[in-house]
Amino acid sequence: MKTPDRNGHFGEFGGRYVPETLMALLLDLEQRFAACWRDPAFRKEFHFYLAEYAGRPTRLYYAERLSKELGTLKVYLKREDLLHTGAHKVNNTLGQILVARRMGKKRIIAETGAGQHGVATATVCALFGLQCVVYMGAEDVKRQALNVVRMKLLGAEVVPVTTGSCTLKDAMNEAIRDWVTNVKDTYYLIGTVAGPHPYPYMVRELQSVIGIEARKQFLLKESKLPDYLLACVGGGSNAMGLFYPFHKDKKVHIIGVEAAGHGLHTGAHSAAITAGTPGVLHGCKSALLQDKNGQVISAHSVAAGLDYPGVGPEHAFFNASGIASYVGITDIEAIEALKMLSVTEGIIPALESAHAIAYLPKLAKKVKGRKTVIVCLSGRGDKDMGTIQEVLG
Repeated sequence: MKTPDRNGHFGEFGGRYVPETLMALLLDLEQRFAACWRDPAFRKEFHFYLAEYAGRPTRLYYAERLSKELGTLKVYLKREDLLHTGAHKVNNTLGQILVARRMGKKRIIAETGAGQHGVATATVCALFGLQCVVYMGAEDVKRQALNVVRMKLLGAEVVPVTTGSCTLKDAMNEAIRDWVTNVKDTYYLIGTVAGPHPYPYMVRELQSVIGIEARKQFLLKESKLPDYLLACVGGGSNAMGLFYPFHKDKKVHIIGVEAAGHGLHTGAHSAAITAGTPGVLHGCKSALLQDKNGQVISAHSVAAGLDYPGVGPEHAFFNASGIASYVGITDIEAIEALKMLSVTEGIIPALESAHAIAYLPKLAKKVKGRKTVIVCLSGRGDKDMGTIQEVLG
C-alpha cells in the first residue's frame, strides 16, 4: 500500500475524526503536501536541509562488541542519534516547516513527550524565524528538564499541561484545542505517525528517509537485505520510517517494540498494540489503551516519548495484516539495555531507543544460525540522565 485510501484509512485504521472546523484545513493540508511532494524544487530544498543542516545521511554502524556478546546476531545500528537535535524528529520537522512556509503560516504549535520533537520544532522555527509554541505534559516537563531549557533557549514558548496524566496524550489534547481556535494563522506540526489524515501519511513519507538510507547502506555492506528490523514504537514515527521501505520484502522480519512499563499484567504500560483494542483518539482510529466503556486509560513508560495510550494507525494496520509483529519491553529491561549498549559500544541511547536494544537478547535466543538485524537508534540518551540517575541511585 503506497498511500492510504482517499479518506486516509490503512485498512480499518486511520481516517479523520475531527471537528468540522478542522475538516477544510485538513483537506487543504492534504492537497498542499501532495503538491509539495510532487514538486522537484520542494524535494531538493528538503534534502538540502536534511544534508547540510541536519547531517544526513546518518551512519549504519556495525556494533561489533554488542554482536559478539549476543552471539547469534550481527547488529547494525541506524544512528539517528547523530542528527542535529539528537534524534530522528528533525527529519519530520524540516519537511513540515517547509510545507507550513508554503502555506503562509507564521505561528507553529506542537506537542512533545520526551521533548525531542519539541526541540526539533523549536529548532526549525528558529531557523526560519517563526513563532513557536510547544505543549508538554507537566510530568514530562519535570523528567525532561534539559529539553525544556533547550526549547526556551531556541525561542519557543513551552506550555506545561496540568490536566489528565500530565503527559503526551494531554499535551496533544491541548495542542488540538489551540489549533481549533487559531486555524487561520497556525500550523500544527504533529511529531509522529498519528493524528488525523494526512498526518500519519505525511510523517511516514518524511521519515522514510531512514529506511531508504538503511536499505542502500545495508546492501553495500552485506550484499543482501537484513533478516530483522527493530525499532521502538510509541506513536511510531522512527519505526515507520525504518519499516516502510522494507514492508514488501517478505524475508525481512519487522518487529516493533512497545513499552511494557511495569509489566503488561499490571496495567501500567503503553503497549497499545499488544494489549489494546481498536478505538478513536486524536482524530484517527487505531489501537488504544481503553476500558470496556471506551474511556482512554492512562499509559506509563519510563521513556517519556513512549508514554502514549495509542499508536500510529499504519502500525495497527501492519500488525493486523501481518506485515510486522509487535512485542513489549519493561522499564527495567530498557534500563538494563541502555547500560549494555553504553558499556559494549560507548553509545548511550535514549530510553525510547533502549527498548529496541532490549529485545536483542530475547531475539538472539530465538534465532537459528547467525542472523543480521538493523536497529533504529532513534535518539541519544543525554536527555534521560536525570531519570537514569534517579532509577540507578
